[in-house]
Amino acid sequence: QVQLAESGGGSVQSGGSLKLSCLASTSSPFYMAWFRQSPGKGREGVAAIEQDESTEYTDAVKGRFIISRDLAKKSTYLVMDNQKPEDTAMYYCAGRPCFGGQKYLSSLLTRPGEFDYWGQGVQVTVSS
Repeated sequence: QVQLAESGGGSVQSGGSLKLSCLASTSSPFYMAWFRQSPGKGREGVAAIEQDESTEYTDAVKGRFIISRDLAKKSTYLVMDNQKPEDTAMYYCAGRPCFGGQKYLSSLLTRPGEFDYWGQGVQVTVSS
């Protein structure tokens, strides 16, 4: 069982930046991702990364957010630049240990049920 712990949430003004971190209790799972959820909405996939550092992003954050990972530090990061009020949400990191095949990464952002491990979440608030 892998435990994930997020850090780095907080409040920022529109146009500002934040960096989220996710630390795994053991080696990082093969796939790692960031999801977010705001009140009254479902969980939305934001970005995902595979062990070879291939990445996927939802259209709403392309060009503004960057996901990365450091396997030696068992950590996954989400740098969020040029933030907008609509980025306000609880952000969760998620991990899936098993390889899913070629092109599997591209489907993960719409399939939160494919992830085995979840962190507790951190709040990100962007004010206008």
